Amino acid sequence: MRVADLPTPALVVDAPALTRNLDTMSAALPGARLRPHVKAHKCSALAREQAGRGHPGFTGATPRELLGLARAGLGEDLLLANESVDEDRLRALATSGARVTVAVDSEATIDAAVHAGIRDVLVDVNVGMPRCGVPADRAGALADLARSHGLTVRGAMGYEGHAVLVADRAERSKLTADAMAVLARAHDAVGGEIVSAGGTGTYDVNETATEIQAGSYALMDTAYAHLDLPFEHALAVVATVIHTNPKWSVADCGLKALGMDHGDPSIDGARVLFCSDEHVTFTTDVPLAVGERVLVRPAHVDPTVAYHEALQIADGPGIDAAVVDTWAVDLRGW
Repeated sequence: MRVADLPTPALVVDAPALTRNLDTMSAALPGARLRPHVKAHKCSALAREQAGRGHPGFTGATPRELLGLARAGLGEDLLLANESVDEDRLRALATSGARVTVAVDSEATIDAAVHAGIRDVLVDVNVGMPRCGVPADRAGALADLARSHGLTVRGAMGYEGHAVLVADRAERSKLTADAMAVLARAHDAVGGEIVSAGGTGTYDVNETATEIQAGSYALMDTAYAHLDLPFEHALAVVATVIHTNPKWSVADCGLKALGMDHGDPSIDGARVLFCSDEHVTFTTDVPLAVGERVLVRPAHVDPTVAYHEALQIADGPGIDAAVVDTWAVDLRGW
């Protein structure tokens, strides 16, 4: 089967580009210096490719992601880099047979971890992005509280998410350095061997973290393409043109197939006008015919993958490439 023969919309991965992305990151962050974040691809087969390059630990955003990794035999060192007070889900992690570390940033999240039988935690620190994380000046006290409940505090984590997509490298580096100064101060009070942080946009400018939680680098998206990063587009959604007229064309790939929070997708040789539930409307310099296929590149890979059940693995770019394998997106859902 060729990419052009797939029922659409379908997620397609350019296997040679994926291989180059994985190898490039492994060379930059060898071994445990990289803790790949599976929320970007939600696929244990792809995680196995990362593990095969010497990365023993993984990051996840949901308990389901970590449980899937454990079932796939990839549970050597798993980090739930997200707060949870769902004791049933945490208990499933604690009894999964994997080594699971959970992020905590409050007394309530510590209590949930203790009641569920979790043993290892990282103290999550707010380093500038208005999301989760304890203020740095309270991190030491929270670590002491966790230890008083019998938990092992492995270190501290913080996510400089406000920096990862800043296009100017100098500004991105400054924001990262400022955030990591906060995290380092908190880690001094917390203790432990781990300082966990980072993402694809800051993997090469974060000099503080002992491990980087990059994920998008493997498949890439158009938001990260605006940065000067050595990674290629390996992911696209193949869509079928279902309408044309002299002013625009429409393909069957819309909001239900694409993550849109980082903006419109892109199509080579075209200008995307907008997306609706089932459609992407665009203009082209060269007229298209109904039934032709186009490759639609998402602006945000993580939610895009979550909409699909499988990755179709192709032996190269373009709609004429051969589909050589299918990988289940088996870590999706809740």
